[in-house]
Amino acid sequence: MNTIFQKYALFPHLDVYDNVAFGMRVHGKSEREIRAKVGEMLGMVNLNGFEHRGVERLSGGQQQRVAIARALANEPKVLLLDEPLGALDLKLRKDMQVELKKIQQQTGITFLFVTHDQEEALSMSDEVVVMDGGAIQQIGTPIDIYNEPKNAFVADFIGESNILDGVMRGDYLVEFAGRKFRCVDKGFRADEPVDVVIRPEDVDIVPADGDRLTGTVQNVTFKGVFYEAIVDVRGFKWMIQTTDFVRTGEKIGISVQPDEIHVMRKSKYSGTFGDYSTYSDEMDEDSRALPADGEAE
Repeated sequence: MNTIFQKYALFPHLDVYDNVAFGMRVHGKSEREIRAKVGEMLGMVNLNGFEHRGVERLSGGQQQRVAIARALANEPKVLLLDEPLGALDLKLRKDMQVELKKIQQQTGITFLFVTHDQEEALSMSDEVVVMDGGAIQQIGTPIDIYNEPKNAFVADFIGESNILDGVMRGDYLVEFAGRKFRCVDKGFRADEPVDVVIRPEDVDIVPADGDRLTGTVQNVTFKGVFYEAIVDVRGFKWMIQTTDFVRTGEKIGISVQPDEIHVMRKSKYSGTFGDYSTYSDEMDEDSRALPADGEAE
């Protein structure tokens, strides 16, 4: 097993060639083998011609590719990537995600990729393991993890979620926000308290009337391809991602289809996530916890 580190961990006194060759020399490979493998690895990461460049003269993305080439040169069975793109800017990180997926497919080596970036986890993985405090919360494909989270922690960590308190009134029938809704979940006890997950992109905005959930728009942020609205519904702040323009202060109706409602059993994470009024509370708490000028934590 080889490791690719977040901070690259390249040898600053060695050039690109010698960094990539280092592990093979430790393993006693001949210089002829090393020369051929270094050329192959640098070609794979698009760094041909950089062999004698000092690593401190490289950009962040180039340094990361040297680290990848160095790790792959030893032909490990497993490659551990410890948040390897965390030090890169957003555009470069996206480019490197594509590059890493291509390299993994070319080599067939198992990549164990550690990340706190939810989008990165979903876009790069064949299988995702979500952990909290060293304990596995859920294992599954990216689609399973996103669409069928096992608890409120997973639902909140992988993407945005509205997580509400609910009660299962029977198979395929759940009550939350003061109303009963058809859903696709079953197997719960009658009147069992549950967590209800609704993704922001699955909420439709409709005219406000007595037959729908209604709420008041608290805040609207333009995100480019959609608007992100925070809507107060009976004191609970929903996040809604929509292409429909709404105004702050406007009263709107909310519609959710049965297959867009996901019901989960209560867990130790219940009540911790999902209400978008908690973000500002958390920020206030953080600011109060900061040391005063001249003090150290």
